[in-house]
Amino acid sequence: MLVIIIKSIIIGALAGAAVSAGAARMFFAPEVQSMGSFRTIGELNACKGDPITHFSFGLGFLFNSAASVVGAGALTQDVLHRVVPNWAEALLLLKNPKAEETMYNPTAMAISGSIVGAVVVTFLNTIASAIPESMSMVAQKILGPASNLMINPVMPIIFWIAALDAGKTTGIFGTIFGGLAHMIMGNAVPGVVLGILIGKSFEENENQSSNWALLLIVIALFAVIAYFRGFYANLLKFF
Repeated sequence: MLVIIIKSIIIGALAGAAVSAGAARMFFAPEVQSMGSFRTIGELNACKGDPITHFSFGLGFLFNSAASVVGAGALTQDVLHRVVPNWAEALLLLKNPKAEETMYNPTAMAISGSIVGAVVVTFLNTIASAIPESMSMVAQKILGPASNLMINPVMPIIFWIAALDAGKTTGIFGTIFGGLAHMIMGNAVPGVVLGILIGKSFEENENQSSNWALLLIVIALFAVIAYFRGFYANLLKFF
């Protein structure tokens, strides 16, 4: 158990610092390259700099991560993509309510993320090693379905509402790409996030060529993903 705790603290601190700093650097893309992801930055933005919202958002995915680590013995991507960055930001916002000085600060996010990462990873790994195998099967069957409902449909609805709240153009793009993403990928969140980015680009930069280029790239990306996922074949079967 002691070895697990020591390794978890080291790995959690390093990974938490890296992913939190990368998420903060995403706000300066494309001028600055980063280690984050559009999904993480979209979810951080959706919480609008409120510490309670950031904490509750991460808490929802902690249950999913706990069920996975107990039932399957592996940490899910939600730990670093969702739990750690949001809790790191919530921790910073308790001292400073200005998101521009916390969520946009890679150094502050790295420090906070290292602390949160060490605690969260250690907590999850300790639970996994302490619970008997019979109990892990029970936890997986109970917590798994509940966490799946959080991922779909609760999260897509939250992002869709955020897109509608961001403006008419953003709401239209978020709705269209969210619907396509749900039909093609089974989850609307990636499409809604891309719709928000495209919609905001058109609202702020009007009809610049770069906006149309981004739109065409996203459409081509969806077309390729749909092909490799067999979407077109299934669509023909429905007809």
